[in-house]
Amino acid sequence: MKTLAVIPARLGASRLPRKPLRLVGGVPLVVRVWERVADLAVANDVVVATDSDEIATAVRRAGGAVALTDPSHPSGTDRIAEVARQGQYASYDVFVNVQGDEPFISESAVRGAAEIVMSGQFPLGTAAALAGEEILGLPDVVKVVTADNGRALYFSRAPIPWLRDHGDASLRTALIRQHIGVYAYTRDALAAWVALPQHPLERIERLEQLRPLAAGLAMGVATVSELPAGGVDTEEDLARANARWVELSALGRDA
Repeated sequence: MKTLAVIPARLGASRLPRKPLRLVGGVPLVVRVWERVADLAVANDVVVATDSDEIATAVRRAGGAVALTDPSHPSGTDRIAEVARQGQYASYDVFVNVQGDEPFISESAVRGAAEIVMSGQFPLGTAAALAGEEILGLPDVVKVVTADNGRALYFSRAPIPWLRDHGDASLRTALIRQHIGVYAYTRDALAAWVALPQHPLERIERLEQLRPLAAGLAMGVATVSELPAGGVDTEEDLARANARWVELSALGRDA
């Protein structure tokens, strides 16, 4: 199946103004993400989807491909759906969404999400990492519980699974998963997702992946052992990303 990795990027971030163009290791963040996804060689091609001429110019200068999209999209998924509808991308069967603020996204997460869909197991795919109890009380960390076949049952900012009546904690420990925000879609599943209205669960939890789940679309979850490095959302995150870049460069290896 022909696969396109799409990196949605826009300049409108409020917590870190002009985020995609902020520098990591002396290079715009969005370019670092494009380099990372291209190096993973998970998809046949990689494109940055944006409504910004400045972002487009930065990516093209680095040698990357750009798809210009409507500035009014409410989410990255909607932006990717527009890319899928553009004529030059009509031959692609699977689309992989890698967020534009993840310069250290793990290969296992991207490949795992993509292979779930490419194999035909589920029309939607994502990834999660085995995690400890320390994440359960953190609302900024999204958790997911799955069925035995890897199908996502629910995503939440709340501590799931919940341990009632101080039962056997070891049972819960093996089931704690931290969601990683990478998605893969068949063309039809992507179109179905964005055609759905917002669901109350999505609005309550502020998690867009609850929209297709509530509608009955099956999403598989690839479980990986590597915890996510975290995205770049704040000045502090940017400082940490630059520090990690220096560290990795000194070690002579990639993220």
